[in-house]
This record gives sequence, C-alpha cells and structure tokens, in this order.
Amino acid sequence: MFIDPMLLATAPGPFSDSRYIYEPKIDGHRLLFSQEDARIRLYTRHEVECTNQYPELLAPFDDDILLDGEVACTDPVTGGVDFESVMSRFQTKQDQRIQQLATMSPVTYVVFDILRYKGMDVRKLPLMQRKEILAGISIPNQYFGVIPFVEGAGEALFEQMVSRKLEGMVGKRKNSLYVSRRSPAWQKVINWSYTDVIITGYRKDEFGWLAAVPDESGQLRPAGIVEYVTQAARKEFYSKSRSLKTGEDKKFVYLNPTIRGRVKFRNWYKSGMLRTPVFTEFIL
Repeated sequence: MFIDPMLLATAPGPFSDSRYIYEPKIDGHRLLFSQEDARIRLYTRHEVECTNQYPELLAPFDDDILLDGEVACTDPVTGGVDFESVMSRFQTKQDQRIQQLATMSPVTYVVFDILRYKGMDVRKLPLMQRKEILAGISIPNQYFGVIPFVEGAGEALFEQMVSRKLEGMVGKRKNSLYVSRRSPAWQKVINWSYTDVIITGYRKDEFGWLAAVPDESGQLRPAGIVEYVTQAARKEFYSKSRSLKTGEDKKFVYLNPTIRGRVKFRNWYKSGMLRTPVFTEFIL
C-alpha cells in the first residue's frame, strides 16, 4: 500500500517551542515501507517502487505495517551520512550489483512515523501517540532504526547538527495528524553551507547559470549550475551580462568571468560540484 507522504514546510530559521518535538534531518531519500498480507514493498515519496534495490530491508515485522522514514548510507571513512552512496544504491538495477552493494554499502532505514498498523489507519492519531506505537514495535534487523527526538529544544539541536555537519533538523507539532500534503505542522531547517562563485555563462534553454570556483592553483574550474535564482536577480544578471559575452555553443552562452555571487548549498559532491546551489546575492 502507498500513501502520499506528509511534506515539510520551510522554517525561516531554528526555533524552540514546547509544542514541538525536534528530530535530526537525515540526508537520504524518503522511503515508505509497506508490509501487507506479509508482502513487503518499498516506495519513494513519488510512488516509485524500489523494493529490489534494498534487499537488506526486506525483513518482515510481526504484523502488517506502513512506515514513513528516510533511507541513508554511512561513509565508512568519516562516519557521516553519504548522500551519493544512497543515490547510487537507488539507481542500481542489476541484481548482482545490488547484492554486492548491500554488503559493501548497506543502508539504514531511519523510521520517523507509522501510518498503518495491524490493519488500522493511525494517521488521525496525534503525532506523540503514533510515536508511542512506533516505540513499542520490535524492528526486524540491524538495518532499521527509529529517529531520536527532543522536546522543545530546537535551537540546541540545530547547533548540534551544525557542529556535526549534518543536514539540519525538523520541527513537528506534538499534536499533528498525518496529512498527505505539505503542512506547516512539520517544518525543516536546513544547515546550509555558503561559498562565493564566479558566473561564467548561462544555459540557453532551461534556466541556469554556469558557476565556477578557483582551484588550488587559482585557475577557475566548473562547480555546477545554479538554477534557484529570484526573478529580480535574473533581471539584474542579464543587464550585467550583455556586454560580457565571449562565445556560445548549442547549449550555453559563455561570459567574461567577472560577475561574482554568493550561493548557499547542501554540500560538495565528491566530483567537486555544488549540491543544490541557491543564489543569495551578487558580490561587488
């Protein structure tokens, strides 16, 4: 069984409120675990079935159940959450390779909510009651875990997330019901990183600025494409860039690298590219 998941609103910043609990935000991908009539199926938030990709999670619970959580991988060297590894796991389709990766790079399914249990729909119970039910269930193997939470102390938890270089936190109203839409009862606060970039061009068709950063020798190297830009910044950019064009090809217009800006982003990919860069301001 698939149910559209409850989605997060974005909080303007870390906050503390006794009406909320606060959880670490796990840097993986959303996963719904469905066990119905003893058959297990795994789904992404967009109802893409990915049961075959995670054989280590195909362990049955004592009763039929529908869980919501995040599936993630841990970097064996740093001990940190490794988003690229879980994406590699998700995209692998060949059976033998899936089995290899399940041994070499196993996932953890971090459960944060329960939607159905023993044939009952529990989404209309307040969050704290659902948490009590979840806490009382035996997990089937070491690849499952239940998310920890703290009550009220959101700002203190966020400071921990920043110091440990984790993705951020989620604040949830204690009395929130589970609804299949984006809701202000659940709010995320992302632990963004910031860096300065130089805009070296732009895409012709789909919007995007080519971003570059200096390498160790001071030479510019590509750092990805910035797609999240306000309309006001786009307008200012095009007025600045008209006189800077140095060439073009089928996909891109290239510019004299003089326009500098600041972006916020999730982290650096191992390839040296920015993950999800969001433009914040031009630098004069």
